[in-house]
Amino acid sequence: MLSTLSKQMKNHPALIPLAVFIGGGAAMSMMYLARLALRNPDVCWDRKNNPEPWNKMAPTDQYKFYAVNIDYSKLKKQGPDF
Repeated sequence: MLSTLSKQMKNHPALIPLAVFIGGGAAMSMMYLARLALRNPDVCWDRKNNPEPWNKMAPTDQYKFYAVNIDYSKLKKQGPDF
C-alpha cells in the first residue's frame, strides 16, 4: 500500500501538499479528541474514586480550550461547597 502511494506521489507531485494537509488535519483532530477525553471535567473515567469530578474544579481552573476575554485567576466561586 505504501509502495502504491509512493508511486502515485512520484508520478503526480501536486498530490504531496494535499497528503500533507490531510495528514496534519487528521493528526490535529485526533489530538483534540484525546484532549477532550483526558482534560474535560465532564468526562469521568474512574467512577469509584471520583464519581463527580466537576464538583472538585476550582473557579480558577481553565478547562476551556480557548477563552476570549476571561481571566480565570480573578474568578470567585459563586456556589456552596458540596
